[in-house]
Amino acid sequence: MIATLPSSPAVVAAAGMGIASVSGDSRKASDHLANEWTFLAWIRTSISIIVFGFVVAKFGITLRQLLRLQNQATQNGAFSLGIGIGFMVMGVLMTFVAMIRYHLTLRLLEAGQFKQARGIIVFLGVLTAVFGFILIAYLAFTARSF
Repeated sequence: MIATLPSSPAVVAAAGMGIASVSGDSRKASDHLANEWTFLAWIRTSISIIVFGFVVAKFGITLRQLLRLQNQATQNGAFSLGIGIGFMVMGVLMTFVAMIRYHLTLRLLEAGQFKQARGIIVFLGVLTAVFGFILIAYLAFTARSF
């Protein structure tokens, strides 16, 4: 659903300090700043997921090399590598989604409209849950092998 934003000055409540009047221009600036803050939050999250994927992949490789040095049987590190790469890909995709969402919201704000981001929220929520289940399965699988 697309709703039209009011173009007249709006009245907003300041945090515990009473009520303040905000002009249309400062409201527009506030909306754009909120869009930028949201974009930066997406980027921070994407970076965290990419780094987490790198750590998972690198840990599997390091553990395999350590076991080889100790002349112990090594397990196939493909699971760790695959899961790590999967998380890194997910982080990169989230970065692209963040850029697309930022520019779409920017255009809608300039047009005085707003569209809720239901689809992308559901998609990323399901994707995150799937990767969580993959990690649970991986931990259960590797716990049996030790």
